[in-house]
Amino acid sequence: MSSPIETGAAPDNPHPAGHRLTSRPEAEAPATGLHFATDHFAMHVHGDADSHLDALCHVVFDGTLYGGVPASTVTAEGATDLSVDLVRNGIVGRGVLLDIPRLRGVPWLEPGDHVTADDLRAAEAAQGVRVHAGDILLVRVGHRRRREEAGPWDASRSRAGLHPAAMEFLAERRVAVLGSDGNNDTAPSLTEGVDFPVHVLGIHALGLHFMDYLRFEDLVPLCEEADRWSFLCVVAPLRLPAATGSPVNPIAIL
Repeated sequence: MSSPIETGAAPDNPHPAGHRLTSRPEAEAPATGLHFATDHFAMHVHGDADSHLDALCHVVFDGTLYGGVPASTVTAEGATDLSVDLVRNGIVGRGVLLDIPRLRGVPWLEPGDHVTADDLRAAEAAQGVRVHAGDILLVRVGHRRRREEAGPWDASRSRAGLHPAAMEFLAERRVAVLGSDGNNDTAPSLTEGVDFPVHVLGIHALGLHFMDYLRFEDLVPLCEEADRWSFLCVVAPLRLPAATGSPVNPIAIL
């Protein structure tokens, strides 16, 4: 459920991932014998283009992290508490995909539109599925399809996402992880003075790991064909002991 890593600059990706070959057989290898092609990657994890997982240390609000952990635990050398290392052994659980554009009969939600708790309940009813405690909730807003068909735009200024009040639904259902094909937060923000209220409520207040900018376009047709919107979901972030997040490619197993 990840998107291909973006290595080119775009309106929503001013700091693209870097990828270069460090050893190229055609340029350096002898005509015979053994040689290895090797490469180097570098990535701005929390951008608006690439699929990634947010650690609990990612959101600082009023000087603290989740659970009142002091923000000072995030240092120049990395996070000493609540880093992505908490999920170094992976996240495995029941994934539930709620497709909001499908519910509304549109290909995608326009930037600035938001998903309410009523939308989530209506999608459950329309898809014949119910979110339970411990589930990995995946909410499709159509961001990735819009980007692929209409081209990239500055998603930091305008994007579809959840309404902050929809987080009451996640709290009531005791969801474990939240993922979306967008940022999860709507832009412009619907909360005065707070740019990412869904991240604040979800990560800082509820202690949820977030997955941003996933891609559901391969999964949706399979769910429709099987008439099934829940599946085994396997999430394996990189083992980065002090990082605030990680590139991620969640796997849905139907």
